[in-house]
Amino acid sequence: MKVILLEDIYKHGVAGEIVDVANGFARNYLIPRGMAVLATPSALKRARKLREQAEARRAAYENKLNELARIIDGVELIFGRRAANTGKLFGSVTTKEIADALYEKTGVDINRRRISQQALREIGTFDVPVRLGTEISPVLKITIVREEELADFLAERAAAEQGEGEGEEGETAADAETEVIPRAEVEAAIEAAEAEEADAEEE
Repeated sequence: MKVILLEDIYKHGVAGEIVDVANGFARNYLIPRGMAVLATPSALKRARKLREQAEARRAAYENKLNELARIIDGVELIFGRRAANTGKLFGSVTTKEIADALYEKTGVDINRRRISQQALREIGTFDVPVRLGTEISPVLKITIVREEELADFLAERAAAEQGEGEGEEGETAADAETEVIPRAEVEAAIEAAEAEEADAEEE
C-alpha cells in the first residue's frame, strides 16, 4: 500500500515521502497513529503543496541568513584583557563573548556554535569566520589589546574613524551606524534555519 509519511519512520522514509508498505502496517499502525495517510490523488496534491510551501520558507530563511551574513561580515570587535609580557592572556575571549559583543554592536544575535573558532588566548588581531548563510562566508575581525591600554586604543580608533568618515558633506562614521535588526526576527530566522539543518542531517 502506498502512503505519504507525515513523520520520519525508521527504515521506511522521511516526512513527506511516498512509500510502499505492507497493508497491515499501514492500516493498523501508521494511519491510526497519524504517522501517514493513504497516497490518494487529493493527498498527493496536498503533500506537493506542503513541500512547495516548505521550499518557499526554506528560501526565505536562507535569504534572511544571507542578509545577516552581509551585515556582520568585516565587523570589528575589540576586547581588553589582562595579559602576560609574552602576550598570553590570563584567561581567554570565548565564542560566547564574541557572540554577545556582536549582538551589542550590530543587533545580530547568533548561536555561539556558528562562530568557527576556539577561545582566543593572546593579544592580537584575528579573523574569525562565522557559519551563516550561503552567499558569502562572513568573517569577524577580533582585536584583543591589553586591558590597561583599551581606553587609549578606543580613543585613537574613534578619532581615526571620525576623520575617515568625514566626507564632502560633513558626514561622519557615526551618521552611518549599522542598522539594528529586531532580536526576535533574528532569533526566529536562525532557529528556523537550524531546525532545517537538523532535519537535513537526519535525512
